[in-house]
Amino acid sequence: MSKKERIILFLLAAVNFTHILDFMIMMPLGNYLMPHFNISPRQFSFLLASYPISSFISGIWMAFLADKFERKNLLLFTYGGFIIGTAACGFAQSYELLLVSRIVAGVFGGIIGGQVLSMIGDLFAYERRGTAMGAVMSAFAVASSVGVTFSLYLVDIFKDNWHVPFLFVALLAVLIWPLCYFQLPQLQGHLKAGRDAERKGKQLFATLTGKATGLALLFSGLMMMGHFLIIPFINPYMEFNKGYPRSVTPLIYLVGGVASFIAAVYLGRLSDRIGKLKVFVYCVPLSFIMVIMITNLPALPFSVVLAFFAIWFALSTGRAVTSQTMVSNVTGSANRGSFMSLNSSVQHLGTGAAALISGFIVSEDSHRKLLHYEWVGYLSVAVLLLGLLLGYHLFKKAGPGKTAGL
Repeated sequence: MSKKERIILFLLAAVNFTHILDFMIMMPLGNYLMPHFNISPRQFSFLLASYPISSFISGIWMAFLADKFERKNLLLFTYGGFIIGTAACGFAQSYELLLVSRIVAGVFGGIIGGQVLSMIGDLFAYERRGTAMGAVMSAFAVASSVGVTFSLYLVDIFKDNWHVPFLFVALLAVLIWPLCYFQLPQLQGHLKAGRDAERKGKQLFATLTGKATGLALLFSGLMMMGHFLIIPFINPYMEFNKGYPRSVTPLIYLVGGVASFIAAVYLGRLSDRIGKLKVFVYCVPLSFIMVIMITNLPALPFSVVLAFFAIWFALSTGRAVTSQTMVSNVTGSANRGSFMSLNSSVQHLGTGAAALISGFIVSEDSHRKLLHYEWVGYLSVAVLLLGLLLGYHLFKKAGPGKTAGL
């Protein structure tokens, strides 16, 4: 890989890092925000779902337009809007204002993810895309580990001030934006093909109803929904149910994120050597064990709990890298921007649905102890199992230079 390619991957990973961190940091703030605003788990789930649901809507809209614009300029525009929305979250003083600010951040954040994946698809051949996708998606691991942990410690340093993480993300994004402006390449190869294509409405309808593309989108949504069902209430569960203090729970994200980073790099390369589907079908069933253990956690030393989360984060990253690499090969370059925007939107819908569903299932008693959290774990396994079966059916005949075969 050339130096220029490494710089591009680093910047795309940095963009991914900030918008993923902005989304993820809300989840471990549950044990701060629920007491601060005196809200229920269901109301907290609205805060969580507002970002991905608005991302879904904006991503669907952008799917009509993505391939009409040069990739870099579109990314820079939406990243600027994301910075404004995230900064607004940092200044919000009420539940309602925070909810509105999350929607604004989500509108722009939802477009960013699809454009990053589209640029990877355009710049790297399928045979090298697993490595590139692993590098960019390692931002998820870094956001989960360094980003979330550092943000939670900022909250502690500033005396439980939950505004600080959002201001931190906005400031970081302000520093990244000009680097992207000067270093990312212009990508226009898709424009001519896009202009010669059918009208976007018919094209997207064909994507949604096409056997391979439609099932690939369903597969993406199921995998994201299954993963995020248990995440929203991890921190409150650890503190209010298991009695682990706030001073140590950030270590869950640090240890788990480091494991994810290693898994993203190693399993991305491994998938290029032995096959994306093979790595995927090992990671998914193994993650079931950890989901059940985490949501039915017995009294254990915190070091053992950290080991469980490290394994779970690593397996989850492995299935994410391989599944998205396979999905990125479902369509060609001319329509990839629209398809990946649609794919990103469906993933956001899955995430938002997961937050809402978990919020309706989980309740709390008078001591803020969460009830029925284990039910969310069982549902997560069921959804991921369905995704595993669908993914195997969809991608078992796919390979380098081939789209999903049915």
